[in-house]
Amino acid sequence: MSHATDTQADIKFWLALLRTPGVGSRTFLKLLATHSPAQLFAESASSLAALGLNPQSISAIKAPDWQTVDNDLVWLAQPNQLALTISDADYPELLKQIADPPPVLFVRGHANVLSLPQLAMVGSRNPSALGKETAYSFARTLARLGFAITSGLALGIDAASHQGALDGQGVTIAVAGTGLDRVYPAQHKDLALAIVESGALVSEFPPGTLAKANHFPRRNRIISGLSIGLLVVEAAKQSGSLITARLALEQNREVFAIPGSIHNPLARGCNALIREGAKLVETTNDIVEELGQFNQIDEEFYNESTQSKLDLEQQTILNLVMFSPTSIDTLVQNSGLSVEEISSTLLILELQGYIEATAAGCYIRTK
Repeated sequence: MSHATDTQADIKFWLALLRTPGVGSRTFLKLLATHSPAQLFAESASSLAALGLNPQSISAIKAPDWQTVDNDLVWLAQPNQLALTISDADYPELLKQIADPPPVLFVRGHANVLSLPQLAMVGSRNPSALGKETAYSFARTLARLGFAITSGLALGIDAASHQGALDGQGVTIAVAGTGLDRVYPAQHKDLALAIVESGALVSEFPPGTLAKANHFPRRNRIISGLSIGLLVVEAAKQSGSLITARLALEQNREVFAIPGSIHNPLARGCNALIREGAKLVETTNDIVEELGQFNQIDEEFYNESTQSKLDLEQQTILNLVMFSPTSIDTLVQNSGLSVEEISSTLLILELQGYIEATAAGCYIRTK
């Protein structure tokens, strides 16, 4: 099999095989064990039948749709757009190890980021405000520590994770369930462009592929396959994120989950994962301690972010403010401090972004 020197002539056979009906990634990989794609297109119909291909696949190989392949080549000729075949030296090593890696990976942006240590982040498409904020701040910190944040460009937790990584001046990678000539959902067009600037969009689907329901579970095996670990932020009991988590476990990846209230339906999936053995995560340190050996942690930032800048009294009051509205009366009762002492401390905590005032004169914790 040829390596990083796949010529233009050679890649067209990969693309033609990729578009052959009846050839999914498992069949494609099985064929690669004995043939390069170029050799396969030179075989007779009877040899192809002997390889176990069905008549529809054989006739497609004997009369390939070169027009569509030419369109793919036009897309690949654009700057920062390429296709990595599984025999390329730059194909991500971890992804190669899953049961059915994509034979061809389309990339828009910077292909070299695919070799960075990646943490996948997934969760609900309709998260709570707190879930969104949690995903954003975890992604921001972890990206600053040197992890690439990998997600699926969906609404909700995915988008918050990508945005957090971008705002942390880090790298983020989005795995799409469509061809990379389009963005799904359409309202993430600007987000996709921002991701391409410093990171990458990737897909196993060739240009022109539309969003279909069955593409998204397939996309999920790539999200977990690229990553050394997967963090589930918020997920209901019957959530696509749980499929990704199960795939990650099958792929021997570390799975982390953020627990939530037993009364919150969006926490049920995470709580179930923790019961099944996912690691319970309360701070980014829980992830860094587990995955740090894969990563050149930015020590200075890590120490600065893990040491609390609050004095004892501020920390005590912060610990008493819940993630649900907490009144000053409750704080007076639980801390034994005066209203004045508490009010001035609350102001400091609010200015530092630890808490927010609510309309009813209560406070909620934000981190």
